[in-house]
Amino acid sequence: MEVILLEDVKSLGKKGQIVKVNDGYARNFILKKNLGLEANSKNLNDLKLQEANNAKIAKEKLENAKKQAEELKEASVTVKLKTGAGGKTFGSISAKEIAQAAKDQLNMDIDKKKLVLQEAIKSLGCHIVQLKLHPEVTAELTVKVVEE
Repeated sequence: MEVILLEDVKSLGKKGQIVKVNDGYARNFILKKNLGLEANSKNLNDLKLQEANNAKIAKEKLENAKKQAEELKEASVTVKLKTGAGGKTFGSISAKEIAQAAKDQLNMDIDKKKLVLQEAIKSLGCHIVQLKLHPEVTAELTVKVVEE
């Protein structure tokens, strides 16, 4: 019997795959635990439609990420950092603070987890921060750190 897997099944296959299994295994394990569906014409057609919809959604996400990268290309945010005598800085700028500044100044919601910081920013001046908007799209945001 051929079944379409609805979830990943260890040592059998991944979600969305069509696999051939014994009838008893399919009836007593896969179908009973809702891990898969019988691979009949209706279910195969539904799978094709779902895959087409998923491809369309993935394409839209990629286009949105490219559009956001273009908007961020020339954008910059300003963040204040406390400094003492002689220009010594106190504290650092984290991804959370950069994301909040982008929301306040650029009206853009940027997830702090998408910001790629090797280490927190601890000096004044301009810094370029990488943003991983999509697995295929990376953007750069200029962060200007000024004294408070």
